[in-house]
Amino acid sequence: MPLHLSAADILPADPAALLVGRVWSDAAGGPCPVLCRDGEIYDLTALSPTLSGLLDRDDLIQALSDLHPHLGPVDAFLNLGDGTGRHGRLLAPCDLQAIKAAGVTFAGSMIERVIEERAKGDPARAEAIRADLAGILGGSLRGITPGSDAAAAVKARLQAAGMWSQYLEVGIGPDAEVFTKAPPMAAVGCGAEIGVHAKSAWNNPEPEVVLAVTSTGRICGATLGNDVNLRDVEGRSALLLGKAKDNNASAAIGPFIRLFDDGFDLAAVERLHVGLEVRGADGFVLQDHSDMGQISRAPADIVAQTLNRSHQYPDGVMLYLGTMFAPTRDRDGPGLGFTHHWGDRVTIASDHLGKLVNTVQPCDQVAPWTFGSRALMENLARRGVLA
Repeated sequence: MPLHLSAADILPADPAALLVGRVWSDAAGGPCPVLCRDGEIYDLTALSPTLSGLLDRDDLIQALSDLHPHLGPVDAFLNLGDGTGRHGRLLAPCDLQAIKAAGVTFAGSMIERVIEERAKGDPARAEAIRADLAGILGGSLRGITPGSDAAAAVKARLQAAGMWSQYLEVGIGPDAEVFTKAPPMAAVGCGAEIGVHAKSAWNNPEPEVVLAVTSTGRICGATLGNDVNLRDVEGRSALLLGKAKDNNASAAIGPFIRLFDDGFDLAAVERLHVGLEVRGADGFVLQDHSDMGQISRAPADIVAQTLNRSHQYPDGVMLYLGTMFAPTRDRDGPGLGFTHHWGDRVTIASDHLGKLVNTVQPCDQVAPWTFGSRALMENLARRGVLA
């Protein structure tokens, strides 16, 4: 069944939120950077034909106050279901930017990564390992600053118990784990199907905040993301991270980027409560959340470790900040934990950022990714919007 959404379902509760993103406009014949204001969509192509270029404008906030061509209501890009509508469809609010992700940034998910590693991808072994780690650590990871003396003391205790892990190294050591989640243009938007590899038997959504970062390293806004994860694949070997993370439609971002202004800034991001709901056709319902206040590394530090003099990204970066969510509730039998079923509806929500809603399908059965950077440039050239 198509996933039917409306503007009221996905937009932030704050009517003053300054929102930019992308749509495929049937009228324009291709993708357009857009402003979403009062439930209406306005074309920003005249400011920049790409969202990457738009976010790099120093005068963006001022430029958004000008008049821009009206493309229609948000509902006209949603009313046919699955993120499509009579005027076009919603796209992920990024185009040429690198899509990066930080891993192991919350204490709770840090422990689950260790469990995956020691279980070698077998969910039936997870509960016993979880109990062993809890006995050794208690709550000692809470509030530890990565790279600090306290973190070094925890490392020594775990090494003595034979429980040290590469995941704890990046979780409480000085260097953050930052990896490539997907190529530019590969992310899917709100309403689209998200892909889970059909060979995976232990997987989960990862509700995250995604920062929009310009080519100069300036953090200009935030949105929501689903860093779809294959726990059994990464659990077999951390060297399989690319196979666990980067599959067709395995990166969802949206619905829109909320730009920083006087009413919303990085400090507000650090206080966000990000909710998660999974609803299955089997009647299964999972509800949880990720509390940004419990992140172990400051978002600004993760950005600084991602984009700097040693790592330049001339088209900017979309950076997933990681999640504290790691589902342990059994779904298919005692001790088996959570895994997706086809058709699961996943909703990631924040009052400040809106809702990112997607439906889970095998990654080889969702729409193939065919519109990449070359296709974008060819499309923009045909439309005569390249300077």
